[in-house]
Amino acid sequence: MKAFVFYQPGDVRYEEIAVPKPGPGELLVKVGTALTCGTDLKTYRRGHPSLFKTLPSPFGHEFAGTIVEIGAGVTQFQEGQRVVAVNSAPCGTCYYCRIHHESMCENLEFLNGAYAEYIVVPERIVQRNTYILPTHLSFAEAALLEPLACVVHGIEEINIQLGDTVVVNGAGPIGLMFTNLAALRGARVIACDLSNERLASARHFGASETINVTHVPDQVEAVRALTDGGRGTDLAVEAVGLPEVWEKAVRMTRKGGTILLFGGAKSGTSISIDTVLLHYSELTIKGIFHHTPKHVKVAFDLISNGQVHALDYITANKTLAETIDALELIGRQQGIKYAIVPPDGVPAPIGTK
Repeated sequence: MKAFVFYQPGDVRYEEIAVPKPGPGELLVKVGTALTCGTDLKTYRRGHPSLFKTLPSPFGHEFAGTIVEIGAGVTQFQEGQRVVAVNSAPCGTCYYCRIHHESMCENLEFLNGAYAEYIVVPERIVQRNTYILPTHLSFAEAALLEPLACVVHGIEEINIQLGDTVVVNGAGPIGLMFTNLAALRGARVIACDLSNERLASARHFGASETINVTHVPDQVEAVRALTDGGRGTDLAVEAVGLPEVWEKAVRMTRKGGTILLFGGAKSGTSISIDTVLLHYSELTIKGIFHHTPKHVKVAFDLISNGQVHALDYITANKTLAETIDALELIGRQQGIKYAIVPPDGVPAPIGTK
């Protein structure tokens, strides 16, 4: 089969490799559609601290497809079923799993290899984080499951309430999902980004106001000016992954507000926070990572029942061979996500819903 293989940052090769065989409890899935992801872009450019156990490694993690072979002992799935699986599953037995903090699982099992014609889903992910698609759901829509589950996790952690004012810094795919879900909760959303195209998308997904940060002298003041009395937002989300934006998010928030730092910054970076501001304003600063099976289920339901219009996040179809080109496009802020279609795969039905 054709597949992209990650060797080291900047060295990802399109190769002919053997079709993998499913072991006990596993599924072999023919990829129908994969999606580009900001994490894959960052991994391509600078590597990743936890995704790969060994190198070279299969690459890509957002996908849906059709089961073509089942491993020994699998009873809940059958060949021919259309499924979606996310990229990890917790062990259920470590300290963090026992205290119901599964995103911090000490033995989190990751899955890579979506940028290929076939992928094997490991037993633990088969058991905990794989779903059969309803007939109305396309592969491309279902493939949005993993990133949406991460955003569902973040939304739950900051407990957005009806009528809250929320600023979302970054209008890439993750920022747009935060905008989407915050608006669904009845929040007033202010979206900030460098790109007018992405800010237009933010309005589509429910943002009430947008700020192009290149057009204002002070982003923090521009956000605060849109709040009652200039006191700041109830909540601030950082979905960029830059330390300087983390710091700005803290300063955009009113007394007693909450800041969610979602975007992953480079290893070794740090931020500076005014201790007087933190203490006397009673701010809550929250980091967030990944998802749990609970959040995956909620995200699957949001996509399946149409509350989240997954196709709105997909800009265009690209062939499997064009994967790196597609990642570079999102790196240049051109488009939101691209559907990666293997040979004999299923293009995203863009413009049909």
